[in-house]
Amino acid sequence: MAGSDVTAADIAAALRAVLPQECVLERTEERRPYECDGLTAFRELPAVVVLPRSDEEVRQTLLACHRLKVPLVARGSGTGLSGGATPHPAGVLLSCARMSRVLEVDPVNRIARLEPGVPNLKVSEAAAGYGLYYAPDPSSQVACSIGGNVAENSGGVHCLKYGLTVHNVLGLRGYTVDGTRIELGGLAPDSPGLDLLALAIGSEGLLLIVTEVIVKLIPRPPCAQLVMASFADVQSAGNAVAAIVAAGIIPAGMEMMDRKASAAVEPFVHAGYDLEAAAILLVEADGTPEEVREQVEEIEAVLRTAGAGALRVSKSEAERLLLWSGRKNAFPAAGRLSPDYYCMDGTIPRKHVGHVLEAIGEMADRFGAEILELCVALGGTITGEHGVGLEKLNSMCVQFSDAERAAFFAVKEAFDPDRLLNPGKLIPTLARCAEYGRMHVHGGALPHPDLPRF
Repeated sequence: MAGSDVTAADIAAALRAVLPQECVLERTEERRPYECDGLTAFRELPAVVVLPRSDEEVRQTLLACHRLKVPLVARGSGTGLSGGATPHPAGVLLSCARMSRVLEVDPVNRIARLEPGVPNLKVSEAAAGYGLYYAPDPSSQVACSIGGNVAENSGGVHCLKYGLTVHNVLGLRGYTVDGTRIELGGLAPDSPGLDLLALAIGSEGLLLIVTEVIVKLIPRPPCAQLVMASFADVQSAGNAVAAIVAAGIIPAGMEMMDRKASAAVEPFVHAGYDLEAAAILLVEADGTPEEVREQVEEIEAVLRTAGAGALRVSKSEAERLLLWSGRKNAFPAAGRLSPDYYCMDGTIPRKHVGHVLEAIGEMADRFGAEILELCVALGGTITGEHGVGLEKLNSMCVQFSDAERAAFFAVKEAFDPDRLLNPGKLIPTLARCAEYGRMHVHGGALPHPDLPRF
């Protein structure tokens, strides 16, 4: 008995044979909380939910699923916004929520060993007593898990200076689909052979299940200040981003909010944002007090030249955190205005920021895929840190060629030949791309004209 012949009862029985009874959830009301991640438009009830508490219980879950040939989808805290943790209706949803221990904080080597369910913010809290912290800080860092950050290659407002998850993870331990132990990276600056660590980070659970993460800790800067600049139009604010980097300044963090975003979050956080400005730019400098003072002066000069009106510099740590709080709380603030909203992230070259922001304003009442296609057309990518999941499968057809997608599938085949791990996510099939091309004819040219249409 395998694959389509397996029932939910068969799966639950196989799992209960190797796991504690309380780790296996089968009743509908127990499975309902796991039907979607943060992208609630996609919902599926998994056949069975498993909540392992240890490395060995993860291995036993994988062995059972592999033997039965049933799909398995791993889930962190469920804060993802691309449908990457949407369950498979005939498979197992593996939640890492109970694997939430900080295994070690080593201040000498400046590393921390973590289970995948540890919330992002807890890492910095555990290291704070040593004057260290973990740099990647997604907006959902209070809730999002380290395992989920690894799956999506998350970043945060400070990624410009300190990098994404891939730049701050030293090693991973876990299992491939058949329960084989795998260790990638380590404490050394580099490891021999192919860089499979970078391949695994951002793979959205398609290649392996992570049970332990080794992250890099860095010293907390002694000083940080935030500059808030107001602009009369969005394009000037966007161009100021490129101007700052072109001036040789690498801020610790840099974020922008347009008037609608500022108006949405100000009543929620009371940060004192300029609600008359078409856009505000938040630019942070950190380091020694002398370094910060010099860089803030440089930032102010560049912003004025770029057309900034009012400038405000934080005078205390509390004020700095307050100014950031609006950006960090954009999602809950939006929830006060509407029961639903659509979040879209893409990546573009800095020189096109102003142009893209203006174009997005014109597209506001149209489908989000057009925004992503604009990002690709200008040399960018379809995602920043939210992943592809289900939401952006069609947009992958725009960014990557047939040959590139074939290479992606070859990697997947090497790790998971039966395609049991998070099936149907991240990599679009050629048939899907052909159908998407049929619906989006550009310049009269039909992509893949040789393929039959559905």
